[in-house]
Amino acid sequence: MNLHPTSQDRLRTGIPCRVDRIVGVKIITIVGARPQFIKAAVISRAVQAWGGGVSERIVHTGQHFDSNMSDVFFAELDIPQPFAHLGVGGGTHGQNTGRMIERIEAVLQDDRPDWLLVYGDTDSTLAGAVAAAKLHVPIAHVEAGLRSYNRKMPEEVNRVLTDHCSELLLTPTPAADANLRREGIDPARVKRVGDVMYDAALHYSERSDRESSVLARLGVEPGGFVLATIHRQDNTDSPQFMRQITEGLAACGNTVVWPLHPRTRRRLEAHGIVLPDTILACDPVGYLDMVQLEKNARAIATDSGGVQKEAYFHGVPCITIREETEWVELVHAGWNRLVSARSGLIAEAIAGARRPAHGSEPIYGEGDAGARIVEELMGWPGR
Repeated sequence: MNLHPTSQDRLRTGIPCRVDRIVGVKIITIVGARPQFIKAAVISRAVQAWGGGVSERIVHTGQHFDSNMSDVFFAELDIPQPFAHLGVGGGTHGQNTGRMIERIEAVLQDDRPDWLLVYGDTDSTLAGAVAAAKLHVPIAHVEAGLRSYNRKMPEEVNRVLTDHCSELLLTPTPAADANLRREGIDPARVKRVGDVMYDAALHYSERSDRESSVLARLGVEPGGFVLATIHRQDNTDSPQFMRQITEGLAACGNTVVWPLHPRTRRRLEAHGIVLPDTILACDPVGYLDMVQLEKNARAIATDSGGVQKEAYFHGVPCITIREETEWVELVHAGWNRLVSARSGLIAEAIAGARRPAHGSEPIYGEGDAGARIVEELMGWPGR
């Protein structure tokens, strides 16, 4: 349900406004970035399957405001349209987070949901958690408990603070549970449900096979290319790292398909880095196209948390260009290799990437995380 135009305008300025009331258990979901749209599609589908007594409204902060990073996902994944779009994006971490808090607070004050649902580790996630905590709205955090133990990463700060604000911590793995225990969080608030990204991979894989033509559009063959995704601030803000990464990708011995995050494109231009012909750069792609690229790549080189898991879901070896990862179980299982931003190491790791001999073991649940999350929200004591 969309707000009336006058209310939309008021939300954009952070002024409280009235919205239609919903009877029953009310969930407000905060999204703002590509990975959250995919996760929200899983939860929204589970809410609809639950039937009566529960409703969800999506608030889009605007953190990813490019149509290729936002609109295409809502259309492809059949996500309910946001009832509020806060229009925050393009600023610094502090600017964006502050504006989001102000505008999310306006929504929560008027709508008074039973739950605020947040995902992962973005600025949108932290802003939603802070706004809800101040108003005593219970917070449920999907992908709770992940730790890279690198506080220089904005994402690490966001996920730690969000966990300690949350009433219900919905974890994907035993390692996440253990991290929260070490930080003194009450185990009764921690519920391991599996990974909603695995639900999405199972649900959309065949649809991607039917509907995506990205391989033909780019002129690449299955198994004949390496997929790269680079967007982390630690990498993109460093001219040295970006040159090393580019040189390593160029020297890996394969055509590299690289959908460029808008920030990455801007940083390459600012650093004066020109991509060689062996790197096929393109605009960001939708989820169904991304699934096809992941499934058909010989290997994936990334600094993204979500793409590390998606590589595993599709049985493709992954090289993570970071010093650490929050998804440590993939490294232990042999599906993921960590490498520094040094050209020789990157090229060598990609050239030698292979599936582990022992194959794939279930790490992230049974593909029913969405349903289990809704069940926890509905049955939580004191709701």
